Amino acid sequence: MFLTFISGRSLNQGRYINIGKDTDEYRKMVGTLEMNESDLAGLGLSPGMRVRVRSEWGTALFQCIPADLPEGVVFALYGPPTTALMGGNTDGTGMPTQKGLEVEVESVDQPGDQPLTT
Repeated sequence: MFLTFISGRSLNQGRYINIGKDTDEYRKMVGTLEMNESDLAGLGLSPGMRVRVRSEWGTALFQCIPADLPEGVVFALYGPPTTALMGGNTDGTGMPTQKGLEVEVESVDQPGDQPLTT
C-alpha cells in the first residue's frame, strides 16, 4: 500500500538532546510509525506489528501504532529510521525533504505473529 509519509519532532524527543539518543526509549520513540486505523486494517496489521517502509531513496523498519491521522498519511518522529527514507535534495534549506514522501508500507511480521509489546 502506498501512503504519504511525514516526519517531525516532538517536545519529548527534544529532551533526548540532554538525556542521550543511545537509549532504548529514544530508539523506540523514533522507531514508531503512526497510522490511521483504516490503513492498519487495510494492511492486515495490528498495533505493535513491524512494518517495512520503502521510499525511492531507502527502506526502514518501524513498529506501527494507531493514531488520529487522515487515511493515507503516516507519521514518524525524525531520527535514524526516517533519514533512511529521505533523499539528499535540500532545496537549499540544508535539510532534506521530510514531508509528503510517497512510501510503500508492508508488514514484516507473519500472520499469527504476536505484536511487539509496548
